[in-house]
Amino acid sequence: MFLLKQITTAFVSLRRNILRSLLTMLGIVIGVAVVITMMEIGAGASTSLKKSISNMGTNVIMVWPSAVNTGGISSGSGGSISLTEADCDAIRNECLSVEAVTPSMSRRGIQAIAGNLNWTPNSINSGNEDYFTVGSRGEPESGRYFTKREVDTSACVCVIGQTIKEQLFPDRDPVGESLRLNSVLFHIIGVMPRKGANMMGMDQDDIVVIPWKTLRSRLSRSGASATASGGTSATSSTTSTSAIYPTSTTSKYPERDSVQAQNYPMPVRFNNVDQITISACSSEQVPDAIAQVTEVLRRRHNIKPGEMDDFTIRDMSEMLKTMTSTSGLMTSLLLIVALLSLVVGGVGIMNIMLVSVTERTREIGLRMAVGARGSRIMMQFLVESVLLCSLGGLVGIGVGRGASMVIASVLGWPVEVSLQAILISAGVSAGIGVIFGFYPAWRASRLNPIDALRHE
Repeated sequence: MFLLKQITTAFVSLRRNILRSLLTMLGIVIGVAVVITMMEIGAGASTSLKKSISNMGTNVIMVWPSAVNTGGISSGSGGSISLTEADCDAIRNECLSVEAVTPSMSRRGIQAIAGNLNWTPNSINSGNEDYFTVGSRGEPESGRYFTKREVDTSACVCVIGQTIKEQLFPDRDPVGESLRLNSVLFHIIGVMPRKGANMMGMDQDDIVVIPWKTLRSRLSRSGASATASGGTSATSSTTSTSAIYPTSTTSKYPERDSVQAQNYPMPVRFNNVDQITISACSSEQVPDAIAQVTEVLRRRHNIKPGEMDDFTIRDMSEMLKTMTSTSGLMTSLLLIVALLSLVVGGVGIMNIMLVSVTERTREIGLRMAVGARGSRIMMQFLVESVLLCSLGGLVGIGVGRGASMVIASVLGWPVEVSLQAILISAGVSAGIGVIFGFYPAWRASRLNPIDALRHE
């Protein structure tokens, strides 16, 4: 009952100077509105960033050959020939945390021709039947994806992205049509759904995907494996290992024994891949999958304890952590700037409450003269300050939500409703009322009743 009476008295006091009370609340309204708007924009940007990374696959793990040193010169990442199709099979069969795995090879600068139209895709990608699972491509928009049999037989089939469809088949469904890549005729069996640009701004729909064995045997020379140490350089595509390593009745070198063959395996270009792309069962199982893949590849490549790996493993979680921390830092900076405006509003509250104490000095003296204790006087002014800030906070929450909706509709920025921001704003506005209203309330409670009654 006492608190209710204090709130009623505070309302009466604030109504005496409505305009002054509204102008005082304006600082809190603006501060809370800025906090709400900034936090909702930050939350929307963070969610959009995480979604963009998820489209790239947060559970994706990539394995590359590592560098090789020849005569003191390092080839850099991807310079060695160390990854094979058999490695992919071993990872699939032995790593329990791995959902799907695909060999990956890609080529750039190859022109695609369909009828009288031509277009140079951003890249010609290749993989096995798990490529679309690993790449989080979802179900095809039309047609289908290629099968294991088509991969094993080096079938000339392809799946295209939305950009290729728009450029080469603008007015019809391309499934069943033909597409020429380097004078090789491919049969289009499917169209991937639109995925948009990645975080680097590259169009993820400007691609053609073919079976990796088809790319290896029918499209130009191999990428990393063509120039790698220990392999044979090839100037034209071939489909037989006998063309790379011709048989001879005589040998200039002695036969290798079983120990040499195990410790120093001869890399055969046709069995090597440029990259292995792996999809873990979930984002949480990525560390386990990396550990299992590392153990399998070290064992298969006869890498002894203490020796460096001949492969490099990367996962998207590193990028996710970096981008998320950056987004969180920017949101925190925006929040700090917004909170400063609340502090400015709090200073205004203190100023007005001090003015109010001065104006009502005789009233305070009269209440003390009839028996009111200093704690009751302090409570009265604290309630007024908190009530003023709380009302400003409620109005600020509404203004902030409205501003967020306007920004989302006009500018198209991603905005997400933040319950945390609303609760923090409400709590901070009430806290400011207590902090900045305490000194005026304390000063009022310390007035001498006699001096207060004499005040003019």
